[in-house]
Amino acid sequence: MVYLKTFQLNEYRSRNQNLYPFNVLKGKEPDVFVFEPITVLYGNNGSGKSTILNLIAHTLNLKGKERNEPKLPGMDPNGYEDKYIDFETYAKLCEYGVTQDEFGRKRAIPENSRYIKSEEILYEIRKIQQDAILKEGIESNLARERGLQDTKKFLQTKEGEKQFARFQFAQDRYSNGETTLQILSEAIEPDNLYLLDEPEVSLSPQKQVELANELNKLARYLGVQFIIATHSPFMLGILEAKIYNLDTQNYEVQKWTQLENVKYFYEFFKKREKEFEE
Repeated sequence: MVYLKTFQLNEYRSRNQNLYPFNVLKGKEPDVFVFEPITVLYGNNGSGKSTILNLIAHTLNLKGKERNEPKLPGMDPNGYEDKYIDFETYAKLCEYGVTQDEFGRKRAIPENSRYIKSEEILYEIRKIQQDAILKEGIESNLARERGLQDTKKFLQTKEGEKQFARFQFAQDRYSNGETTLQILSEAIEPDNLYLLDEPEVSLSPQKQVELANELNKLARYLGVQFIIATHSPFMLGILEAKIYNLDTQNYEVQKWTQLENVKYFYEFFKKREKEFEE
């Protein structure tokens, strides 16, 4: 399912090209983005992947959009008069188009659609890890002191909660990859639009392939639309996606095999092919 069909970046350009987001979009001349059930924004660090996702999130007023400190209108830091200099205003002047239903009516962006950032996933991982470790530590101590039978009851008391808080610096020993997949599976609901910013962070190549296959299924069978920022060759090779290369001046649509990061991996292993045959 496609809900968001097109997105056009604001064509206004500030005279001060060091202002955000103009500094990220500097020198670029993109056409309108036309989205599919899965669309990938590919690019190296600094290419503007996250910026464009955030602009889409702000323009559509999606849950999870990043807050940006507004600047005083009418003046940029170098003293130039500039009517549209802050991020919020820039986002409001971007344009988008939605698809139509079978009766020709415009579809609304589903209300539970959201923007999920990589740092948000890592934050949730940290919370889950800490809670699991703290609980295990408390239960272990209580098992020694009280026996296993009344451990659970004690954890429900105020004193139990205090002891839980004492273990706040326990060390991590849970799988980030498994936790990431669990968080995403719980966050993504049918018939919604999701912007995902590098969801493969903390995942092994095998888990990245697993995630990409799952995203394909969600898009194909459950009516979910994804716009994904990534430069992972494993994600790019598995996702059934339209790929915009943000490293090009006009944000060209390319095959995954044409992308610089993918070709680097290919050449790296190609040069060492004989080592695998030994």
